[in-house]
Amino acid sequence: MNEELQSWLDTLAALAEEDMAAQNAVRDEALKASRELIRLCSHAIRAGHRDEWDAAESLLADADAAGCALQASLVPYPGLMYAGYTQDALKELVEAQVTLALISGRSLPSVEAAGIPLNTYLNGVCEAASELRRRSLDELRRERFDEAERLLGAMDMVYEVLMSFGYPDAITSGLRRRVDQLRGVLERTRGDITNSLQMMQLRRTLEALDATLPDRD
Repeated sequence: MNEELQSWLDTLAALAEEDMAAQNAVRDEALKASRELIRLCSHAIRAGHRDEWDAAESLLADADAAGCALQASLVPYPGLMYAGYTQDALKELVEAQVTLALISGRSLPSVEAAGIPLNTYLNGVCEAASELRRRSLDELRRERFDEAERLLGAMDMVYEVLMSFGYPDAITSGLRRRVDQLRGVLERTRGDITNSLQMMQLRRTLEALDATLPDRD
């Protein structure tokens, strides 16, 4: 019996060692790939905010390819697919795709084609909406009020949809917390736009009034 048990344990240990070694190697590569994906997405968003669209599109294409490669590498190990770092990287990819689409007015990405878990996708969309605040403030500085209001409208639409998901964090991956943060970003942006419009109207009123006054010279 002892010999049979030892043989059985040796077989188990050998199989487990082979499997865990393979998983560990894939995990190490996935960590590196996740960091690179996050870097590409960050640079793509930054280029978009600067209106460097050739660079933004190139970086986003590289990010798309990196995201697909990351997902494909983890198909044999679904446990790694749902590890936190993997989800964070894919969330950043969604954020970059949606942010660049919204600020440029171009077509939004296909949800189905991405193959990204939908709770991750929703969190990425939420962060993209928050990212629109930066663009809105840039547009206010350029006195492009219509564009700032368009972006505010997009933020509002995202918030209205996302707040309807009342499932536990275990299902949504912490979506409620991000939606709460988005609400704060949305209200600050609304306040900034409102104040800017009021200042613009006041300035125009004063300019019109000044034009009606007689020349003091």
